[in-house]
Amino acid sequence: MNYARCIEASKRARWEIDRDVIRGRRLDPAAKFLPDGLALIGGFDFLRQDEQRFVSRIQGRTYANMFGMVERFVGAKMLEISREHSLGDQTALEALVRFTDEELKHQELFRKLEEMMGACMPAGYRFAPQPNVVAGLVLGRSTWAVLALTCLIELFTLAHYRQSIEPSSAIDPLWKDVFLFHWKEESQHAILDELEWRREDARLANSARDRAVGDLIVLLGAIDGILQAQSREDAAYFAKACGRKLEAGAQARVEAGFLHAYRWQYILSGVQVPHFSAIVSGMLDREQHGRISSAIAPLYSGRSPARELAAA
Repeated sequence: MNYARCIEASKRARWEIDRDVIRGRRLDPAAKFLPDGLALIGGFDFLRQDEQRFVSRIQGRTYANMFGMVERFVGAKMLEISREHSLGDQTALEALVRFTDEELKHQELFRKLEEMMGACMPAGYRFAPQPNVVAGLVLGRSTWAVLALTCLIELFTLAHYRQSIEPSSAIDPLWKDVFLFHWKEESQHAILDELEWRREDARLANSARDRAVGDLIVLLGAIDGILQAQSREDAAYFAKACGRKLEAGAQARVEAGFLHAYRWQYILSGVQVPHFSAIVSGMLDREQHGRISSAIAPLYSGRSPARELAAA
C-alpha cells in the first residue's frame, strides 16, 4: 500500500470519539479489561478469581495509558517528518498530516478512557511515566531508531487486537470498542511508519545505521525501565486495593507477574511479529541484527536488562 491508498483508507475509517466510540456508555465496574491471554493471567494463578479480574483491570488501565503516552512522541515525530514532504510529495504530506491528526485524537480518547476507568476502580492507581519526559527522551535519538520503535509498537498493536482483544467475549464492551476504533486507524499508521522507516534507512550509510541500531537498543532499555517501574506501581496498587493482606512473598509474585506480562505486551510480542522481523532482517547485517537479539535476550529469562540495554 502507498501513501494515496493510506489516505483513502483513512477517510473510510474516520470516526469521532463521542459519536462512534463512547456513545453515552460507561464502563462495567465488574468486567475485565485486558483479555486473559494478553494479560498472561496464568502467571497469577495463585490469586482468587476476583483478584485475577482486578489484575486484568489494572493491566487494561496501564495498557490504555501506555498507548496515550507513546502517541505523544509518535505524533510529534510524524509532524516533524511531514515537513520533509511539505514542498515535495503532497500526497505523502497529506497522509502524514492525517496520521498526526489521528494520533492527537487517540490521545484524547485515552484521556477520556482513563477518566472512566478512574471512576469505576478503587482510588490509588498511578501511571508513573511522564509522557513529555518520555517523548523528549525518545525524540532525542536518531530518526531511524524512533521509526523502528514506532513500527514495532504499531505492529504489536494490530497483533494484540486481532489475536486477543477482538476474539474475546469476556471483556468490557466499551473498553473493547476503544481498541476496535483505535485499530481501524492504526492499520494505516503501521503502513506509513514502514514507508517512512524504509525511506530513512535508504539514505543511511552503514556507519550511521550502526549508530541507529545502538539508539534503538537504548530506547528498548528505556522502555524496559518504564515497565519495571510501572510493575512496581501496579503491584503496590493491587496490594492496597485487593481487599485483603497479601501473604509473605505474594506481592513480589504479583509484581513479577505484571513485569512478565508487560515485557511480553510492549516488547517481546512486537519483535516476534513476522513482518517486523522481516523488515529488520532486510535492513541490517548479521552483526547489527545480532546486537539487537543479544540485547533483548535477557527479557525472555526474566532478568533485568535495562542497564545492559542502555550500555549496548
